[in-house]
Amino acid sequence: MNTLSLKLYTLVMPQLQIFPVLRTLGFVFWLSLPLIGLIFWLGSSFVGDKILSRDYDHKKSLQADTQMAWQMKRKLVAIDVEILPQTGISLVRVKTNHSTLKTMMFEFAITEPSKLEAKLSQELGLSPERVKELIRYRPVDHQD
Repeated sequence: MNTLSLKLYTLVMPQLQIFPVLRTLGFVFWLSLPLIGLIFWLGSSFVGDKILSRDYDHKKSLQADTQMAWQMKRKLVAIDVEILPQTGISLVRVKTNHSTLKTMMFEFAITEPSKLEAKLSQELGLSPERVKELIRYRPVDHQD
């Protein structure tokens, strides 16, 4: 044996003797688990990105909003309005006899009653006549 092969033999042999010991401990199995985990992690992120970046065209829209609006039209009890001319806003409180939604609060940058009634009619989906029936203006206490 020449000196180069002798040096290689002395370096490789102790490692080869350890390898059967590692095999009996299942070290090869335990070393492969992180690699398998990494493959699954990268694969799932790739699939997730593809699915989430895909366009989703859904023809049907939920009709819960329209049904709720229709029920709200029937169940409105009163509309209380407090106009604050010094700040230029109107505070509106809509009372209902709905089981889950008792009151709704609105704040509008409108102080003219006719424009406010038109805006409420638009927001609540009611006719202007129905808004006029339900609306009550509360006087504002002027505190100077």
